[in-house]
Amino acid sequence: MAASTNRRITKHTTRTEEAVVRRSLTLAALVVLGIPGLALAADAPAGGSLIGPYSVLVAGFAMAFAAGLCALGQGRAVASAVDAMARQPGAAARIQTAMIIGLALIESLAIYVLVVAMILLFVQPIK
Repeated sequence: MAASTNRRITKHTTRTEEAVVRRSLTLAALVVLGIPGLALAADAPAGGSLIGPYSVLVAGFAMAFAAGLCALGQGRAVASAVDAMARQPGAAARIQTAMIIGLALIESLAIYVLVVAMILLFVQPIK
């Protein structure tokens, strides 16, 4: 008797869950179809664009974030390389070569972020 009760509860729960999922998907579809119409009906801001001031902030934060993470990555890479050289002095030349290539690749991330920051700062913002 307990097994049949559990089956009925499970069926009832799944029907309820299906109804909730169906309502959620219907609401999501209405929102997706309704919001773009509201966005396209809006007028352009009279004061100009906010892209210029925000591009300066984004460029500064991106460069600070990339520089900090590159410094952490380079510190860990050098620490691991020195540890590996201390454990195997015979392989020091190969480890040093791999470390220098790795440091160049890590530093390239900061250079790419610098290029993107320069683009954000010096390219004419969208009007």
